[in-house]
Amino acid sequence: MNIQPANRIASVSEYYFSRKGKEIARLNAEGKDIISLAIGSPDMPPSKETIETLCNVAQQDNTHGYQPTVGIPELRQAMARFYKRWYDVDLDPKTEIQPLIGSKEGILHVTLALCNPGDKVLVPNPGYPTYTALNRLLGTEIVNYDLLEENGWQPDFDQLEAMDLSDVKIMWTNYPHMPTGGRATRQLYQKIVDFARRHNIVVVNDNPYSFILNEGEHLSILQVPGAKECCIEFNSMSKSHNMPGWRVGLLATNATFVEWILRVKSNIDSGTFRGLQLAAAKAYDNSDEWHLQANVKTYQNRRRIAEAIMTRIGCKFDPQQTGMFLWGRIPDSYNDVEELTKKVLHEARVFITPGFIFGSNGKRYVRISLCAKDEKMEEALKRIEAVFNS
Repeated sequence: MNIQPANRIASVSEYYFSRKGKEIARLNAEGKDIISLAIGSPDMPPSKETIETLCNVAQQDNTHGYQPTVGIPELRQAMARFYKRWYDVDLDPKTEIQPLIGSKEGILHVTLALCNPGDKVLVPNPGYPTYTALNRLLGTEIVNYDLLEENGWQPDFDQLEAMDLSDVKIMWTNYPHMPTGGRATRQLYQKIVDFARRHNIVVVNDNPYSFILNEGEHLSILQVPGAKECCIEFNSMSKSHNMPGWRVGLLATNATFVEWILRVKSNIDSGTFRGLQLAAAKAYDNSDEWHLQANVKTYQNRRRIAEAIMTRIGCKFDPQQTGMFLWGRIPDSYNDVEELTKKVLHEARVFITPGFIFGSNGKRYVRISLCAKDEKMEEALKRIEAVFNS
C-alpha cells in the first residue's frame, strides 16, 4: 500500500516539547535524573474547594451525560464574575463568553471561524509556537511582526503601518508576553485596539499570565473602550488556577463573534464533563488570599533562584519582566543557543528551553520555567554551578 498523509502535515513538525520529552524520558531511563525547567505546567494543586467540588459531582449518578457546547450557566456566570472582579470588565454571560477546552483549541476555532485559506494573519516573532503551527495547518498566510528587546518586546507600530495589511484578518497578541515576560500596559492595549479598528483587523489577545507575580492591577485588552467590537481575549485556568491538565479556559468578545465561533466548536466537541465545569466555576471564586499565595508568593522565591541560574550561565535578563518564565540573552561567546542548552542538559542534567522555538528573534535567548519545586530549582542551581565553575 502507498498511503500518504495530507499535504498539510508537511508544514508542521511534532510540538517541540512533545518531541523533546521523549529524549528526556530516555535520559531518565538511563538514570540521568534530568531536572526540567522547561515547560510552564504549574506543579501546585488547585484550591481544596475546587477538587472537592469535582469529587462530589463525579459521585452523582446524573452528571455524566453530554453537556452543552456553550457551557453550563454556572460556569459562564462565574467567568463573567471573574472578569468583573479582577479586570472591571462587564460581560454578558449568555452571549459574550465561550468556555474553551484550553486556549489551544480556541486558536483553532477562532481561525476556522474568521479566516479563509489564503487570508493573512499577523503572528508575533517571538511568540507561542501554536499560533504558527495551527495557521499553517489551516492554510492561512502567516505574516510575522517583530518583537525586539530594545522595544520592550512590544510591537513596532511604525513597522506594522508600513506593511501591506490587505487581506489581514487576525492579529495574534499575547500580553503579558510569553516567552519574553514583556509587560502589558494600558497604553499598549490602547495602541493595539486603535490599530485594529483603523485596519479592520480582529485582535486575539492571549492573556493567561496576568496573575503570575502580579500584586498590582490586572489588565485586559477588553478594558479599552470599543475593544469588544474588534478584539477577542483568551484566558486560561492553567496558569492562574494551577489547572493545566483540566483544560478549562474561555474567550470573551462580542456576541456575534461568539456565535460564529460556536458554529465551529459545536461541530467538533460535545462539551466538557459537568463536574469539571462546576469545579472550574468554584475555582473562579477563589479568595484573594489563595491567588496571592498561588500566583505571587509561590513564584517569588523560584524567580530568585531562576535569576541566579541565568546569571551563572552568563545570560543577561530584564529584572522587570513578568510571568512564570525567565527569559535571558545568551553570551556572545556561544555560536548558537543550542550550544548552551545542550551543555546545561548533558553536563548539568537540567533541561531549559532554547528561544529559537518561539521564532527567529528568540535564537539568542533561553527560557527558564518557574514550574518546579523550590528544592528542585535549588538542586538545578547547584548542578549548574558545579559545571560552570569548573
